[in-house]
Amino acid sequence: MTFAQYLDARRAEIEAALTRHLPAAPAVPAVVAEAMRYSLMAGGKRLRPVLVLAGAEGVAQAVGSSEAAARDAAMPAACALEMIHTYSLIHDDLPAMDDDELRRGRPTSHMVYGEGQAILAGDGLQAEAFGLLAREPQGYHPTLMTRKLRVIALIANAAGPAGMVGGQAIDLAAAGSQGKASSATPLDPAGLQAMHMRKTGALIRASVVAGALMAGGDEHLIAAVDQYGQEIGLAFQIVDDILDVEGAAGTLGKTAGKDEAAGKPTYPAFFGLEQARTLAAGCHTRAREALDRAGLLDSRLDDIATWIIQRRS
Repeated sequence: MTFAQYLDARRAEIEAALTRHLPAAPAVPAVVAEAMRYSLMAGGKRLRPVLVLAGAEGVAQAVGSSEAAARDAAMPAACALEMIHTYSLIHDDLPAMDDDELRRGRPTSHMVYGEGQAILAGDGLQAEAFGLLAREPQGYHPTLMTRKLRVIALIANAAGPAGMVGGQAIDLAAAGSQGKASSATPLDPAGLQAMHMRKTGALIRASVVAGALMAGGDEHLIAAVDQYGQEIGLAFQIVDDILDVEGAAGTLGKTAGKDEAAGKPTYPAFFGLEQARTLAAGCHTRAREALDRAGLLDSRLDDIATWIIQRRS
């Protein structure tokens, strides 16, 4: 199938699995169930869960095992990572954070449900993600349990203060207290990269590694997809910064130009648009080299790296 057909197929599987795994009333109060569903099922690129599945498929292809079985084993991690990503978006849009009113082409959670319910919806999605990782896939075989524990630890580290939360903390400090430039902690280019490798890159990196782990990849394959994930995670953020300058809200599904208006540190602000594109291209090259070293250049991971670089939303 073409890459576009591949994305459509994987996204359809992910949507169905998210619907199965998302708790609903009366098991949970209807108000929080509705708020969780509103944000989680709002569409989006589904990049992180697609990466989980593609990482599992690539490893299965490399070791000669079933790609379908690898996808099945990795799907709970794919759903959990999308839940965590969505929780982070809900909280990121809050007035105390980035203060945005548009996400995935429609009003943000707090605009619809209020700040309190939005916070709880995000909290609920994060907790549900780790519950899902613990429950699924079911079974007590030592190999399966070891893989699940490694994935839980991996995702917790990527989502927590050493990863995404830490990156958000640096971002808030760089913007200053309540957006006041006088209290901001300036970033240099190295600090900008370190921030984005945590804030955006950590969860993307964990996604592809989680898939590889659930498919039974050896340490050589895990190291290769980890390097790949690090490079595409940074590339994704660089392209995001470029699109914030060049994109339109209708295409992006979120408010365009906010970073520049707020004076936030970005790659175009530090380097200019052309040099930012060059930096993203360098990430792409290194990601493909990592795949090549592991014999994974024929996998869908290569297509995804190109998609990240060429995306317009």
